[in-house]
Amino acid sequence: MEISKLLMIAVSAIFVNNFVFSRFLGICPYLGVSKKWDSAMGMGIAVIFVMTLASFITWIIQKYLLDRFGISDILQTITFILTIAALVQLVEMFLKKSAPELYKALGIYLPLITTNCAILGATLLNIKNDYNLIESVFFGFSGGVGFTIALLMMASIRERLEYAKVPPAFRGTAIGLILASLMALAFGGFSGLIGE
Repeated sequence: MEISKLLMIAVSAIFVNNFVFSRFLGICPYLGVSKKWDSAMGMGIAVIFVMTLASFITWIIQKYLLDRFGISDILQTITFILTIAALVQLVEMFLKKSAPELYKALGIYLPLITTNCAILGATLLNIKNDYNLIESVFFGFSGGVGFTIALLMMASIRERLEYAKVPPAFRGTAIGLILASLMALAFGGFSGLIGE
């Protein structure tokens, strides 16, 4: 296993091909949970955990079940969605028991991890890019870190905007979309780092 390949996977997933800014996946929780730094951090940690574990489990399912029986074309997406849904249920039960404040802060957005297309995208990209198990797990973890960085950046800016004089027409969702587009442009500057 080459460390340089893992480093390229990490830099690509976090900066160059960030799920939010480059692939435009996971926008719903990105805009919904990024109003407060605490809830953004909680959502980010949950996404890192689910994305990493989903990458591990779905790679095994793909290689030892779907590919072995030749049913990948038929059942891959539904199998991956069901796997992610089961993982999210585990995270939800854990947070409800161990961190009820965070569970309440995340609210409806925690079950939305089930349908978070960034997680499904990570699992499908692992197969498309023909990553081995370690590369898949590393890609899932790095993609989750990139998603978390995007959430935390947006939350930090939105918390500061509460004290700014934003024109009435731009308050709320409008300024959030403007911020997201400006951050996507800024992250576009990383595109020259890795040629993919």
